Amino acid sequence: MGNGWLDAGEQQVWRAFLRTNAWIYDELEHDLRDRSDLSLIEYGILVHLSEAPYMRMRMRHLADSVIVSKSRLSHQIARLERDGYVYREHCDDDRRGFWAVLTEPGLMALARAAPGHADRVRDLLFDRLTPEQVTQLRGILHALGGDVSSTA
Repeated sequence: MGNGWLDAGEQQVWRAFLRTNAWIYDELEHDLRDRSDLSLIEYGILVHLSEAPYMRMRMRHLADSVIVSKSRLSHQIARLERDGYVYREHCDDDRRGFWAVLTEPGLMALARAAPGHADRVRDLLFDRLTPEQVTQLRGILHALGGDVSSTA
């Protein structure tokens, strides 16, 4: 155990990590909004639904997948519903539960947004790293508890 403080080297790495994470998130958020009028969270919702069986997921599982609170997910789903990209459906086996279901217009919106988003992710992350660094980053994320085998 430490003395309650990060040493100078740890502090530099931690702050750089936070700045870089925020910078990449902001860049991707602005790019997606400019290109497709989707937020990064909404894009993630559409991606997860597109990959799910029958393009539908339980709302609580979807919240875990896109790493947002259930109330925030509800707000995002309501916006996507207004745009016709998803709809909610009651769960037959759980009166309080809902499915989020991707619609054809939602799938088309995702198909329009995905290529530009993938290009921007490559530009901000992968094109700046060597293949060895990408492998190292995978190992680091795995060590930190990130599931690098899942799709996100």
